[in-house]
Amino acid sequence: MALGGGHGLAATLGALRHVSSDITAVVTVADDGGSSGRLRVELGKLPPGDLRMALAALCDESEWGLTWRDVLQHRFRSGGPLDGHAVGNLLIIALWELLGDEADGLAWVGRLLGVRGRVLPMASVPLDIEAQVHLAGSDHLHTVRGQSRVAVTSGGIESVRLIPDDPPAHPEAVRAVRDAEWVVLGPGSWYTSVIPHLLVPELARALEETDARRALTLNLSAQPGETEGMSAADHLRTFLEHAPDMRLDVVIADPAAVGDDLDELLEAARTLGAQVLLRQVAAGDGTPRHDPLRLAAAYRDAFDDVLGDVGETTAEQG
Repeated sequence: MALGGGHGLAATLGALRHVSSDITAVVTVADDGGSSGRLRVELGKLPPGDLRMALAALCDESEWGLTWRDVLQHRFRSGGPLDGHAVGNLLIIALWELLGDEADGLAWVGRLLGVRGRVLPMASVPLDIEAQVHLAGSDHLHTVRGQSRVAVTSGGIESVRLIPDDPPAHPEAVRAVRDAEWVVLGPGSWYTSVIPHLLVPELARALEETDARRALTLNLSAQPGETEGMSAADHLRTFLEHAPDMRLDVVIADPAAVGDDLDELLEAARTLGAQVLLRQVAAGDGTPRHDPLRLAAAYRDAFDDVLGDVGETTAEQG
């Protein structure tokens, strides 16, 4: 199973579908911008955008599945109130209103796309993200609220929290974590797609107590604003600060993204109980995107315990 949101989770799911046909995606529900934000405010529902993207990433690759994926992702362009709305967002909200159950509504969309697996929200209520930020030229922490604002903030993020601060986890998501064989977190926007899963108490407890093994996939580059200036090791230290009782088994990183930070990364990983698996997982075009087949091969190595260049061996080769 995979936890995350947005394009990062879509990259993970695009890779995992080459490894398994039994995938559960648990998705953040803090989006407050664009179509999702408007629907959230107007109808009081969970923001559907990241859930829609996860469903699209898992669609069947037949003409039927790909056509309905494109319909789901299609956005209206107009001068009226429909401008910018994704068809899939409206469809998901309509099913929630008809069925009265988020998991059932998402399952119906999954059937339409031929999805093998499930997509679930991480919490049962819409969430807000609030960050404490060191702004340039200021000695004081400033509060930035809202996923869309935190994601583009200029300055170093000290910490994030959820509002409400004790949100109810979606029970199906908790059950999925406890029943999983492997749990994969990342890549993705660190403070707005990855860390939030650690801040839902019941979900975090399930992540700590599950018998599943845990893998963390690091980003290929720092994100302007949100993680600018952070090293690969800094990402792990931040993870530990927000989940001090969490332990990992494997950290997957691209050597080019680690650079000269390898020793620090190995030490940070050891603090979390994890080994580091270095694999070239970036797309070959030079953009900071994960290649689905390369990432799938890295996951397969991790799942099969093919960790030939991990830990001390990795340090020597690095």
